[in-house]
Amino acid sequence: MRPARVALWALAALTALYLVLPVFVVVPMSFSDSAFLEFPPQEWSLRWYENFFTDLTWLDSTIASLQIAVQVTLLSLVLGTAAALGMVRGRYPLRALVSGLVMAPVLVPYVIVGLAVYAVFLQLGLTETALGFVLVHTALAVPYVVITVSSALMSFDRRLEHAAMGLGAGPVTTFATVTLPLIAPSLAGGAVFAFVTSFDEVVTSVFLSGPDLTTLPVQMWSGVRVQIDPTVAAVSSMLLLVTLSLFAGAGVARLVRRRKA
Repeated sequence: MRPARVALWALAALTALYLVLPVFVVVPMSFSDSAFLEFPPQEWSLRWYENFFTDLTWLDSTIASLQIAVQVTLLSLVLGTAAALGMVRGRYPLRALVSGLVMAPVLVPYVIVGLAVYAVFLQLGLTETALGFVLVHTALAVPYVVITVSSALMSFDRRLEHAAMGLGAGPVTTFATVTLPLIAPSLAGGAVFAFVTSFDEVVTSVFLSGPDLTTLPVQMWSGVRVQIDPTVAAVSSMLLLVTLSLFAGAGVARLVRRRKA
């Protein structure tokens, strides 16, 4: 290998280590017996994992986040797919303006979105409600579904749809039996992005949360900023394990598909 390539690989490795190492430092901190976040731990314990599974505050916030994220994912898939079809195949005036409005939530800073949503939802009585969270998170998640589905539709061979319609299939049947199965991988990717966007959203959720409803990211933020709660390290470690498991599962599935091909 040339020296330049070796230096490039070394720089990439150091950069990855710099970005990833602080994340994994959280894992040993979660096994500390101390009432404060400390590294390295002086004594080892499962105290904070037990606290997560026994404290109703943490459990309620986790369940709330999961329920909201599932609803956001389903709603985002429907709206995002419809929007992608209209943006890719639609022929109408002001198409660029409509596309910009659909993508606006990911371009505007979330603090501005959260403040605007709070001002409106406070008058409508939607703060501290699951409906309010679902509406806001869906607006933030739809652009990611639009991006993934649009890329699939732009590379889609429409002759397959024409062949199905030539054989007597209607628009709905053609979409369900031809288009939908072919764009399913993109839909799955969009669903993952939508779920993660909702489950991980903290900025706008801070404006909507309260005693009646708090999501897990807001509870974690409160555990770090308001009070030093090492349970945050335990929750972070479990979320890290889930994330790595999903990536590992996706990698194995891709490897299996390659071998079969």
